[in-house]
Amino acid sequence: MSNTPHTLDEEFPDMRERISALKTSDGHFARLAEEYHEVNRQVHRIETRVEPASDDIEEELKRRRVRLKDEIFQMLAGETKTDGAASPRSGQDSIDTPRLSGGAQA
Repeated sequence: MSNTPHTLDEEFPDMRERISALKTSDGHFARLAEEYHEVNRQVHRIETRVEPASDDIEEELKRRRVRLKDEIFQMLAGETKTDGAASPRSGQDSIDTPRLSGGAQA
């Protein structure tokens, strides 16, 4: 179990300026970055035992984080068009984020 935060700045340290620029200039990128941040926060809270969750939920969140990170990297590398046109994957991975209640037991 790793409880490293995995923020985008830590994942892509050489692209910090590009991340910041895309967050302000590209709505799709900003939404992906926000979703990544939220999923990443949930994984970190589960790993540090702040929020209990089943192994299935934890693994699904980790898979989702990887898919988001891959799409973010493609945009950072300029492999995805960001001129306002929908990405071919747009909406493909939008599953509801599992919500963890304070009273849930792992």
